[in-house]
Amino acid sequence: MKTIPDLEAQVLELIRRASTKLPVDVTAALGAGRAREKAGSAAAATLDTILENVDLAAQASTPICQDTGTPVFFVKHPWDFPQRPMIEAVKAAVKTATEKNYLRPNAVDPVTGANSGNNTGTHFPSFYFEQWDAPGVRFDLLLKGGGSENQSAQYSLPHAGLKAGRDMEGVKRVILDAVVNAQGQGCGPAILGVCIGGDRASGYAMAKAQLLRPLEDASDDPTLAAMEAEITEKANGLGVGPMGFGGETTVLATKITKAHRVPASYYVSVNYMCWASRQAGMTYENGEMRHD
Repeated sequence: MKTIPDLEAQVLELIRRASTKLPVDVTAALGAGRAREKAGSAAAATLDTILENVDLAAQASTPICQDTGTPVFFVKHPWDFPQRPMIEAVKAAVKTATEKNYLRPNAVDPVTGANSGNNTGTHFPSFYFEQWDAPGVRFDLLLKGGGSENQSAQYSLPHAGLKAGRDMEGVKRVILDAVVNAQGQGCGPAILGVCIGGDRASGYAMAKAQLLRPLEDASDDPTLAAMEAEITEKANGLGVGPMGFGGETTVLATKITKAHRVPASYYVSVNYMCWASRQAGMTYENGEMRHD
């Protein structure tokens, strides 16, 4: 069995980058949104503040947002890289990242209310492992803030209240309903990760994984690619705007996938990500670790 040398230190750097540096494509999308808003508007002022915050966080290597959220690790690995050593290294790095203030202590026992103080606990941080045929190991980290996670939603179709049937028009209706319900509570402008189908657990997991896709990426499925563009356009026409203050920049991007479902169920899972889409990746291959 193979292991990755100095993995704890590499994961610590991964966490630092995710917490303090917004991805280039997200920063560019925020800038494009700022250019669309009317001068002197609340939306323009909000985006100006967000962009200034992004710049200051990167300069000082401090968290972009005080809620550093749940660390969610997506790991793809060959069969001969065991998971347990990776989990142990990641948890050790998470503890150190908390000590260095890259992460806020966020792991709270739901029964006792006690905070572990180091971002580790039962099923915390969160892991999604996938075995693949590629020779290397791929790590992707998403820091999922609580405010945006609270605005995530799952719908069961048909939905009588929204007049949403078990078809693509019904899917569009419930996704836009999630955006309307979020208003400013999820710290928009948002990125929407969506899964059509699956069961309740797999749908949410696959929707969250969509948040790792580059903003310029479009689905390989022509129907879903068209829906991604349509949802983003219609969401931006709702007038919710940045942080719910009104304007034309409500959603930066929509990413949709699908999963086969049983005949009795038709779920649409929407994972809402705030403008602080904090993520970073790295790949271990041929004895070297490469950070994106």
